[in-house]
Amino acid sequence: MKPTHLTQRSFSRARRRERGLTLIEVMVSLGIIALIATLIYGALDGMSKSREGLSRIGDRYHQGRTALSRITRELQSAFVSAHVPVNLALITRSTIFLGKDSGSEDRIDFTAFAHQRLARNAHESDQCELSYFMTRDPNVAGKVDLVRREDPHIDQDPEKGGVVLVVAEDVAEFDLRFYDPLTQLWTDSWDSSQATGQLGRLPGQVKVSIVLNGGPGDKPIRFQTKVPIQMQLPLTFAIPR
Repeated sequence: MKPTHLTQRSFSRARRRERGLTLIEVMVSLGIIALIATLIYGALDGMSKSREGLSRIGDRYHQGRTALSRITRELQSAFVSAHVPVNLALITRSTIFLGKDSGSEDRIDFTAFAHQRLARNAHESDQCELSYFMTRDPNVAGKVDLVRREDPHIDQDPEKGGVVLVVAEDVAEFDLRFYDPLTQLWTDSWDSSQATGQLGRLPGQVKVSIVLNGGPGDKPIRFQTKVPIQMQLPLTFAIPR
C-alpha cells in the first residue's frame, strides 16, 4: 500500500526536525550568547570598580580623620617647662613649641605629655618630643606623605631623633596657623625658644588643615579643625616665698 501525499509531507517535516541546526543558526546563537555574556561582564565589572572606588574614598576619609584626631589630641597635651639648672652648663634637655611656615608644607615640633610606654621596664615617662611634617615618598614619584616623629627622650635637639611613621599618604597640603592671645591675631609661625618669637609661651589655639588627594571625582578632601591649647604658660613648680 503506497503512502498518501499527506503522510509523505509529515515524514519530510519530521526528517527536517531531526536534521538539527545549520551553521548559520549556530553562529547566530553563539553571537547572542557572547553579547549577553559581554553585557553581564560589563555590569559586574562596573559594580566591582564602583565598590573599589567607594572603598578607596572611604579609606581616604578614615585616614584624614584619624590623622587630624591624633594631632588634635597630642597638641592639647603640649607644654614647655621653665625648669632649668642653676648651672646652664648642666642643661641636658630643652622643651619647645616650634611651628614653621613653609607654604603648603608646614612643620611643627613640640614637647607633650603624649607618650605611651609599651615596655614594662622602659625608662620612659609620658613626656616626649613630637613632630609633624611632610616628606617625599621614596617609592612613588611626586607623592608626598604626612609623617609623625616621636622621641620618648627629650634632649637639647627637639627636632631630631626618635621614630618617624607615616600618618597620612598622598597629602596635598599641611597648613598650620597659631592664635596669639596677647595680640589676639593669627600668625603663620610660632617659636617659644626665641625672644624674637613667643618666648616661653604657647598659642591659645592652633588651626590645623590637612588636604588629601584622591577624593570623590578625584578632587582633594580637606580636613580642618581648631585645637585649644590647655597649658599656654611654661610649667613651674617653684614654691613662692
